[in-house]
Amino acid sequence: MLEIFSPAGSAEGVIAAVQNGADAVYFGFERNNARLGARNLNENEIYKAAEYCRVRGVRTYVTLNSFAFDGELNDIAEFARIAARCGADGLVVSDLGVLRAVRQAAPALEIIAGEAMGIHSLEGAKVAAAMGAAFVTLSALLPFKEVKRICTSSPAGVLIPAHGPACVSYAGQCHMSAFTDRKSDCRGACAQPCRRKYGSGSHLAEYPLGLKDTCLINHLGELNDAGAKGIVIEGRERRPEYSAVVTGIYSKALRNGRRQAEDDIRAMSRAFSGQGFNDGYFTGKKGPQMFGVGGGSETESRVVFNTARRNYLNGELQRVPVRFFCSVKEGETMKLAAMDDRGFTASAEGLVPEKAFNRELTAAALRTQLHNTGGTPFLCAGVRSSVDHGLTLPVSAIGEVKRRVLVDILRQREAFTPGETGGFTHRSEDVKREGPPVITVSVLKASQLSRELLKLGPEIVYLPLEEAADAAGALAPYIASKKKKTQIAVTLPRVIHDSERTKVRELMKKARAAGIDQALAGNIGQILFARSLGFRVRGDYGLNAFNSETLCILRDMGLESATIPFELKLSGIRDMAKPLDTELIAYGRLPLMVTESCIVHDCMGVCTCDNFSGLADGTGAKYPVVREFGCRNVLLGSRKLFMADRRGDLDALGLWAIRLSFTTESARECVSVMSAYLGESDYRPSGFMHGVYYRGVQ
Repeated sequence: MLEIFSPAGSAEGVIAAVQNGADAVYFGFERNNARLGARNLNENEIYKAAEYCRVRGVRTYVTLNSFAFDGELNDIAEFARIAARCGADGLVVSDLGVLRAVRQAAPALEIIAGEAMGIHSLEGAKVAAAMGAAFVTLSALLPFKEVKRICTSSPAGVLIPAHGPACVSYAGQCHMSAFTDRKSDCRGACAQPCRRKYGSGSHLAEYPLGLKDTCLINHLGELNDAGAKGIVIEGRERRPEYSAVVTGIYSKALRNGRRQAEDDIRAMSRAFSGQGFNDGYFTGKKGPQMFGVGGGSETESRVVFNTARRNYLNGELQRVPVRFFCSVKEGETMKLAAMDDRGFTASAEGLVPEKAFNRELTAAALRTQLHNTGGTPFLCAGVRSSVDHGLTLPVSAIGEVKRRVLVDILRQREAFTPGETGGFTHRSEDVKREGPPVITVSVLKASQLSRELLKLGPEIVYLPLEEAADAAGALAPYIASKKKKTQIAVTLPRVIHDSERTKVRELMKKARAAGIDQALAGNIGQILFARSLGFRVRGDYGLNAFNSETLCILRDMGLESATIPFELKLSGIRDMAKPLDTELIAYGRLPLMVTESCIVHDCMGVCTCDNFSGLADGTGAKYPVVREFGCRNVLLGSRKLFMADRRGDLDALGLWAIRLSFTTESARECVSVMSAYLGESDYRPSGFMHGVYYRGVQ
């Protein structure tokens, strides 16, 4: 049966989740996790939480799932060791470098690959499993047909985000908050700009980026039949009462084995999401109805919260099965033994029974007394007894022996052997380049690639796969010429569902037949796929190489270069060891998010990708929207990154290349921009920025 992985943003949140039927609870340290807005737990609280859960048969996972800078890896390794010493069962990670660090530091802990690792294909699940992940969390934006494909063949257990707040962008690919508020989602400090109003020239979607809470409670049977290991309830930044109520409702639904009652769904909606819930990605019924913001009724929430809190603080869910063995013999002390589901046993003796003058103690009466385990986490799963006739014992005496036996088992369940810990060796191989980096260029349309631009001699031109395949004939003479300096590479979509793999393979074969032999991959599930088709592979920004350990892993996977995330400061990039060639985006409208929904269609009612002015926020800033493979969308920055006036700073970073990313530019503007970076013109775009390369993000 599906297991429930519930959120706990505090020590009280742990109790709330456990007392309402969670099978596993996940919570964060005070640092280096993807929900810094939650209260989170300190070392002492983690120790107590792990003990509390261990007694009740609930697993605990500590989240270390933000993307880490180089200087944080040693601290994260120590956090993993602390988690092992505290008795936690596992860790949740999303950063490849962090994954390697914690595997070395705490090899006994189970690893869950977090949603931000970007696993939306079977190949991605296989890569994560090969790196040591016992579970993989799939993207919340996948339809059921894709989920089922992955569940069927994944070597790691599959977890599905089934309830709670969800981002309209694929996890790990949202940079909007970093550039609107300097609070990075990748670093656990998202300011949720997606929840704000945006204008689009239409009122079909007032909140075109704000998703309603996900709710898959009516799809639990499908997930269970597909072979999913568990469901994840999101919401560590919410109150403990939220975790209590939602966990309880999902637990009841799983136990009942049927569609959950509509009154429970309505109660959740009134308390937590006044506009209702969303299952559009799962069912494939996408559209404007999925979007909206706003909490539930304050009055309704207060009633629900007060009731939930009173119940989980004052009650105890009987969930640990225990079997009793009892002997009541004439002239002998009462003997009681018990064994729990882990094989722990305990025994105790009580009073000598007396002759019964009024009420005889029968086996049925004894069984009733032993089944009453209220106030403890134990649930009586059976009683075997031998009771002589004509005897009696006070109810209180039976209860006292039972209490001593259960206390003994509880103490045994509390005990644990700290998990094995080890050191962490931070690899420091460095092939840092001396001198100025070469210039690469990426375009969205082949029409942006003019003869004038090619004459300027970019090292590599990256074209989207579909564009490259369609333009292969026109590019063939250029690709075949040995005299040309510029290389041509295809940019793979960051999101490729398994059902799209055949189409992508055919496009790649077409490009390969035309002589293109390099591919730019932005997801771990694409690297081996591209190499199997004969491509040399380079890493794009979507791989989130925030630290040199991740760069080492990407090098070991066969990449020839990797792109440094544009959320790092230049000083950090300069100091980072570079075990393989690295490039940095130095110009363009930065990709702030990639969405499964078609923003254009949701706003306009029709798909007019080439005739859409984009979204405008409350300040008047406009964010262009461009089409991605599969009719997905990429939301671009409102201002262009421009660093030609800072070439000296870029040249000192030890990079192999800087990339000029052309999206909304005309072919003529592309030439002007590259000329500026070559020092051949004084061109400047209007309203440009230097990104966060100097200011950094939180």
